[in-house]
Amino acid sequence: MARGIAFDIAHLLAGGMVLLSFALLYQGRMFGLLRIFALHALVLSLAVAWQANIQHAPHLYVTAVIALLFKAIAIPYALHRIVERLGIHRTLENVVGIGPTILFGMGLVALSVSVMLPVTSQADPLAREDLAFALSVVLLGLLMMITRRNAVSQVVGFMSLENGLVLAATGAKGMPLVVEISVAFSILIAFIVIGIFLFRIRERFDTVDLHALDSFRGDRR
Repeated sequence: MARGIAFDIAHLLAGGMVLLSFALLYQGRMFGLLRIFALHALVLSLAVAWQANIQHAPHLYVTAVIALLFKAIAIPYALHRIVERLGIHRTLENVVGIGPTILFGMGLVALSVSVMLPVTSQADPLAREDLAFALSVVLLGLLMMITRRNAVSQVVGFMSLENGLVLAATGAKGMPLVVEISVAFSILIAFIVIGIFLFRIRERFDTVDLHALDSFRGDRR
């Protein structure tokens, strides 16, 4: 396969993750958010599998399968069940409006490109551009965590941020297989703990809206 076509497909998949990160920022419905995150993780698994192909790194196929099974299927399904159990079938509230959030996200993408490309000028061209895309995904996930009031949507923001870290590691010929597996299980354990905390918050305060929890904390003083 021509090197140019390999680069184009890798950049298409990495760029698709950036676009889906914007879709996560834009989405205002809980179940819609979970579906987009599942697609985000699916594109990540495809991007990692493609990197395994062009780098001739078979261990990355294991990473792609982990991303597919855990992040694209198991975790979105479990979050969907948690949302149903908690009964939070409403629109998601933002700290700021969707318009300013999207504009700020575009600024973060521009910052990622302007910072990463000069810093990695001596690196492989494929790694340089994929690292810029990966940093964009990380920053957009962080932005989602900052601008969302609902605890579940912040969990999704955290996991989309972690997807960006995986994309960066694979694009830069990063972590060995044992580290990738341990990170995957660490994320799974963290997700289980977060789910338990969400249930406990719901039982204690009858809400998972962080703004309402702050108001409750103020009333207790």
